Amino acid sequence: MKKKFIKAGDFDTKFELGEDISEHFDLENASRPGQKQKRVNVDFPVWMIHSLDREAKKMGVTRQSIIKFWISEKLQHIAS
Repeated sequence: MKKKFIKAGDFDTKFELGEDISEHFDLENASRPGQKQKRVNVDFPVWMIHSLDREAKKMGVTRQSIIKFWISEKLQHIAS
């Protein structure tokens, strides 16, 4: 899909009116700076996996999501 170019003011107006502005983005080449991911492997005891799964189910998220969330919380806490 070819991007359509638009003036900033016109773009702002379309956005504020709730119009679809997705045609103006190059989503195929979009990236999230600072969010590049790298896979790591971690071995957990079985009891810990069961506990993680219980907590994840309570929160309605995946095991991976709860692990990322809790590690992120801890890292933010120690950084402050």
